[in-house]
Amino acid sequence: MAALAPLAASAGQPSQAPAQATQFVTQTDRLIVRYKDADTNAARGIAAGAISTARQALLARAGQTFGATLSALRATVNGANVLKLSRSMTLVEAKQLAAELMARDPDVQYAEPDRIMVPLATPNDPSYSQQWDLFEAKGGINVAAAWDKSTGSGVNVAVIDTGYRPHADLAGQILAGYDFISDTTIANDGSGRDTDASDPGDWAPAGSCGAGVPAMDTLSSWHGTHVAGTIAAKTNNGVGVAGIAYNARIVPARVLGRCGGYTSDIADAIAWASGGTVANVPAAPYKARVLNLSLGGSGACDTTTQNAINGARSRGAVVVVAAGNANVDAGSTSPANCAGVIAVAAVGRSGGKASYSNYGSVVDVAAPGGDSSGGGILSTLNGGNTTPAADTYAYYQGTSMAAPHVAGVAALMLSANPNLTPDEVEAKLKSTARAFPAACSGCGAGIVDAAAAVNAALGTSATTTPSTPTWTACASEGGTCSFSGIREVRYGSGTTFVSKTVNGSVACTNAVFGDPTPNVVKSCSYSSVTVTPTWTACADENGTCAFSGTREVRYGAGATYVSRVFTGSTACSNAVFGDPVPNVVKACSYSSITQ
Repeated sequence: MAALAPLAASAGQPSQAPAQATQFVTQTDRLIVRYKDADTNAARGIAAGAISTARQALLARAGQTFGATLSALRATVNGANVLKLSRSMTLVEAKQLAAELMARDPDVQYAEPDRIMVPLATPNDPSYSQQWDLFEAKGGINVAAAWDKSTGSGVNVAVIDTGYRPHADLAGQILAGYDFISDTTIANDGSGRDTDASDPGDWAPAGSCGAGVPAMDTLSSWHGTHVAGTIAAKTNNGVGVAGIAYNARIVPARVLGRCGGYTSDIADAIAWASGGTVANVPAAPYKARVLNLSLGGSGACDTTTQNAINGARSRGAVVVVAAGNANVDAGSTSPANCAGVIAVAAVGRSGGKASYSNYGSVVDVAAPGGDSSGGGILSTLNGGNTTPAADTYAYYQGTSMAAPHVAGVAALMLSANPNLTPDEVEAKLKSTARAFPAACSGCGAGIVDAAAAVNAALGTSATTTPSTPTWTACASEGGTCSFSGIREVRYGSGTTFVSKTVNGSVACTNAVFGDPTPNVVKSCSYSSVTVTPTWTACADENGTCAFSGTREVRYGAGATYVSRVFTGSTACSNAVFGDPVPNVVKACSYSSITQ
């Protein structure tokens, strides 16, 4: 078992000053609705009163479902109608009303809430102006432009690190965690594994970790607290710094102490934090969708760590890892060289490679880590040299600081679209990363861009609107509707229908769909939009995967798996599926599509 260590170096402290808060508006009393025949009249603008009586009746019925009436206010320049609601509602409810209207009226091209915009948020945290890594054009991640779409709500991020210290800027942000350090000397808290993930300090006297290691006395790093602050420090609270995903929550898993931490403890923490089962450890009360590992050691990725990562990914967790600080090829640093992780290099304030950062083909993206010429990354810390003392803040440098920037952005993405798989998160981070403004060879796809990544997670860009599907008649009642791929199929008559998502073909019958319009001849039509299934982790190897209906189930690890179709449940085992990846821990997941 190799001992792994945090990947950071420190410097200085900031001053503080008051500022004003920015509030977002999360309600609206208007919808924007565009009808398909608006194209022919867009040039002259459609008068609000031009909505026909039949359309007004459908508007009324949709509004009744939500206890509201809708009245036409005016037309937009492209021929859409602005509709006034009789009451204000949340954006979530307004989106549901828009969807109800589209379902009732096939002549609607699109419907959406008329959102109230405000000047782009700048947090009132007094040290935000010193957090160049969040907003500067060269080395920053453009996070402010993402905050009107996602702040990380509903997403838990595991910080697998030195534990945490209570801090005013992390109040309410820390969930129940676990101390996985099994060696009492490393733990430095007088005990082994327990439910207290707080950090007692990792200071080490000279020679306490082996002959000449460390060469001199070292102070406590409070490394996990710094990482946690970058990800989710409270924001708009008038205190300290701003976190990237400030409405996400932190699940602390303590694995690093005096002299580092063992691979076996770290692997257990990876499994536990992602919802896996660890012997003699209570189940995690809060499952994490993102795991941050700002730690590393030399050598190839070991099987223990790779199996833990495979299991975490099968349960839907995104694994973000620091690339290392030795200015060498990250292919020689674990766990950055493990399969399935997002390995993160560091850039300085100029947007070029930080002098210490590892590089190479295993690196996926880069993020701010700071450097000596432009300054470090400011975050939460404790002021104790050895044991805990008062809250403070400090600038650190390292790929340890770069990784939580990516973990925070991943949390923003998953909050915006919880259905994203780990592979989809990685692909979108890479495809939206911006080009390096200075030299950064071997630093991956580019510098992570939070706003662009959240837009990609939502399936939108800053200037486009998702298209509305068209429907193709495919079968009369009693016939077979055939098409390519997985699509939504409607069954009914006129504007009254039921729908199912199916693969390839389906019988156009009451037996399959039910009878939405009794005593009326019905037919089927399929959508122009193909559906990509999402996958839900359901069991570890030798467990039971249970679900509703008939679905495809995958069994394997990472991108290697076999699949079969089952109804209701199946054993997740080699006996049922065969063994697609021998000597690796496998897991099962089921498709979102019923068959």
